[in-house]
Amino acid sequence: MAQVQYYGTGRRKKSTARVRLVPGSGRILVNKRNAEDYFPYETLRTIIKQPLAATETEGSYDILVNVDGGGFTGQAGAIRHGVARALLEADPEYRQTLKRAGYLTRDARAKERKKYGLKKARRSPQFSKR
Repeated sequence: MAQVQYYGTGRRKKSTARVRLVPGSGRILVNKRNAEDYFPYETLRTIIKQPLAATETEGSYDILVNVDGGGFTGQAGAIRHGVARALLEADPEYRQTLKRAGYLTRDARAKERKKYGLKKARRSPQFSKR
């Protein structure tokens, strides 16, 4: 018997998360590891669960995530985006709730490119009068 699955892709900075929602008990697996083992901070684990809390579906879905690129914060943001998109696929009536909370919007902020003649994107070389 085929099990119902909902898919969502989330992105943030350099991270991409492929999220699968499966009806279950609420466990979260990130790259085949528990979320508690994968993310070192409680705040990052909270970020992942935000769309579920907004739609009051915590504990009704297992979240299976494949995430790649970036750091912990970017990956957590990408997972949140993917979970929100997957929830929307599960029930289109969640759209207003998720949209109002800002979970469906892709956060476009990313690292600014380095410019020539500068040390970083905006940091100029140290000035010396002599």
